[in-house]
Amino acid sequence: MKSAAFPDTSLALTLSRFAAAALFLMAALTTGCGSGGNSAGTPTFSGTTSMTVVLSSTANDQLEEFGLVLQAIDLTSQSGTSVHLLSTPQGAEFMTVNGGGIPLATVSIPQGIYTSASVTVGSAQFTCITLDSSGGIDNSTYAYGQTPASNVSVNFSSPITVTGSVMGLSVDLQVLQSASYPSTCYTSGTASYSITPTFTVTPLTFSAVPTNSSNGKITGLRGQIGSKGTSGNSFALSLPIVNLTCPCIQPSPLTILTNSNTVYQDMDGFSALSVGSLLDLDGIIQADGSVLATRVAAYDAAATDVMAGPLLFLDTTVPVFYTLGRQQNGQTLSVQPQSVGFYSLTGSTSFQISGQFSNVSSLPFAASFNGANMVAGQNIAVFSQAITDYYGGDHTAATTVTLMPQTIDGTITGSATIGGFTVYTVSLAPYDLFPTLATQPGQTTLLTNPSEVQVYVDGNTQLMNTQALAMGKTLRFQGLVFNDSGTLRMDCAQVNDGVTFSTSSNPSSQAEIDATWTLRRTGIGTLPQVTSSLTRSH
Repeated sequence: MKSAAFPDTSLALTLSRFAAAALFLMAALTTGCGSGGNSAGTPTFSGTTSMTVVLSSTANDQLEEFGLVLQAIDLTSQSGTSVHLLSTPQGAEFMTVNGGGIPLATVSIPQGIYTSASVTVGSAQFTCITLDSSGGIDNSTYAYGQTPASNVSVNFSSPITVTGSVMGLSVDLQVLQSASYPSTCYTSGTASYSITPTFTVTPLTFSAVPTNSSNGKITGLRGQIGSKGTSGNSFALSLPIVNLTCPCIQPSPLTILTNSNTVYQDMDGFSALSVGSLLDLDGIIQADGSVLATRVAAYDAAATDVMAGPLLFLDTTVPVFYTLGRQQNGQTLSVQPQSVGFYSLTGSTSFQISGQFSNVSSLPFAASFNGANMVAGQNIAVFSQAITDYYGGDHTAATTVTLMPQTIDGTITGSATIGGFTVYTVSLAPYDLFPTLATQPGQTTLLTNPSEVQVYVDGNTQLMNTQALAMGKTLRFQGLVFNDSGTLRMDCAQVNDGVTFSTSSNPSSQAEIDATWTLRRTGIGTLPQVTSSLTRSH
């Protein structure tokens, strides 16, 4: 089989402090000029407004990673004055927030009517995964060292009236319009591709009691404690490293507040938190740029590193598995993130399910996750004590493996009612990881129908879709995906409008540099394609 070749360059997912929640009822955020002002309907402007930028994405399941260095985000008023929403370049991985949201920056800007927005992008890259003719995994990354300004576009459909104390702005990457590449994902020799970041910018309306990312709630925020506050109820959270194209930007810490209502999972309260703890939490954004944690989980209090991303392969003969390093934290991975994690299971490896969901025990099937039923395509977080140098063929012992939420894009082909749940049969596109990886030779668990997921929706599910949940409709479903004796079943937390299936990409005619891992390390070539093939030797 082909030998592994993975880049060791990295780009930190840098997320600035994100504001708003307690003062959301005081915010006045409208589109156009018809409201938010005096009794005559004319807006009244006085002073500045705290503007919070939220990053999100709208994507189908073709790509596994999409990373950008955002160098600038600007708003322009109707008078022609520009304001900067981003003071320093920051990196972000957008497939993690497909249908969700993450905080980027909070700044004070003059009140007024803003009619356009612009985004400047530095380095950029995206990754797709397919199988080669022998069944091995081809992990192809296409990258720009610098994105031409002419390649970036912003959809800004209506003027935004900025008044009040606190406001929000969504910057959503339209992934389908932002990348073109060979329809086979991997290609030998020179590849033709382009990266054309396309954003939709819209105002956000926040709630005093937020329920999702569009109205002030943060879910599944992962990071590592960098320091604890002196007041005894706060800590600084270092956000995950993302293995992106350099320049490699370190993440900015996010201030996390706690109170008597904060729920702690797998720990004995705030006193159990320590510098270096690896956490998963939910929270509410606050007006001062901090996040009030509603749930804090430490799935492995003793772990020093964690890698979160899709499970790629689970060996049938030896207890080893591979996972894509979409998000990374810890004493080793924060210094040198890895493209792919090579792990082994031991007799002491613990298996857990994300504590974000409260209804798992009420599902009308046996929802479980362990070494016997974990399957390629599931989103997992792998905790460990140390990271072994996998270039030498070693595997790091996984101390804890946790099943995490993920987003799938699929078409409804049937529905039924079971107990308090409506169960939708959802058909996946052929390029989704579940059908793609199901045909690998030597894997532990085979699915009966890897192109189909049974999605369980109940009263806890946030319905953010405008399309009907009906036969033939394509939607995005976010939740925990279980392997139930060969059948994929999702406990669904949120539904969004879907993204059309794609049968092929439409690459540009520009011939780019087909670079190897060695060229990436030495910086040769500004627009390289990096391709890798996993080696499954023991």
